[in-house]
Amino acid sequence: MTHPPTETFMQVYRIPKATGIDSLTLTGTHIPQPERGQVLVHLHAASLNYRDLMIIEGRAARGAPAENLVPLSDGAGLVVSVGPEVSRFKPGDRVAGCFMQTWTGGPIGPEDGASALGGALDGVLAEYRLFDQAGLVLLPDHLSYEQGATLPCAAVTAWNALFGGQALYPGDPVLVLGTGGVSVFALQFAVAAGFVVIATSSSDDKLDVMRRLGAAHTVNYRRHPEWQEEVLRLTEGQGVARVVEVGGPGTLARSIQAARLGGEIGMIGALTTGGDINPTAAMRKGLILRGIYVGSRQMFEAMNRAISAHRLEPVIDKVFKFEEAGDAYRHLKSQAHLGKVVIRITE
Repeated sequence: MTHPPTETFMQVYRIPKATGIDSLTLTGTHIPQPERGQVLVHLHAASLNYRDLMIIEGRAARGAPAENLVPLSDGAGLVVSVGPEVSRFKPGDRVAGCFMQTWTGGPIGPEDGASALGGALDGVLAEYRLFDQAGLVLLPDHLSYEQGATLPCAAVTAWNALFGGQALYPGDPVLVLGTGGVSVFALQFAVAAGFVVIATSSSDDKLDVMRRLGAAHTVNYRRHPEWQEEVLRLTEGQGVARVVEVGGPGTLARSIQAARLGGEIGMIGALTTGGDINPTAAMRKGLILRGIYVGSRQMFEAMNRAISAHRLEPVIDKVFKFEEAGDAYRHLKSQAHLGKVVIRITE
């Protein structure tokens, strides 16, 4: 059974060459048709991550993207048709794409990194996209497409950072840095799990929002440049069980100081530069420094069950129209946002 689109032509954004946001180009092409094992999704929304800004500006860690890349990894939409031997989805299902199309579960393999959307593979900033049935998950019923589009990278990354390593227990202190997509999701998941969350930001207004979302303590790092000392004070000198570390070289040394003996640091981003990392401090504390590269489909599905059970709703800062995609990138670059920046592809 299929419900194919009545039109045959679609709009799609491409990056002819990664020379900056102005290189984003809207073009057109024919709507593809699903073959064996494939699912055609009418995409309704996409969201941006810091990685997308690095890619379009030619600063991606894995080098320059392929010419004419379709950007963005995070999209949600409606299944409109399926190819032969598709058993996981049917027309009418509401779905989101997995960040890495081949990472179903278990440890990540080298082939999985080569299946990341919006980098190694064309992404989701298009009206339609073909997916292998293994690279999709069902959306939680209570979420809109815009909310669902925020999940594949930032939310799964936050979930992996909290629940993919050594076990945490209700009452354990957790530190989240900043108020970007990963950090806000980490706060929401940690609060739902009963952890005690400490959040940092340079903005009191943003910290007010984090408290409303459930943060037990907040630290303004402009007012407290040595913010790790505030974290230690708030934990009576013990430190936190887990750090959701999105800063990178410029914050990791302080995160190590803020962690408790035997704690874990989920290393996610590289938003800062500089910093002198001495591994001795981590060794003496018996810390686990665990690199986080999003997560598997199994993690995505487990996270969605938790989102459904707790009726969690992603925090969206602003939704842009499809024709305003460049403005969405600029808003992300401004760092004025709290939570996720979304592009509505289809009304």
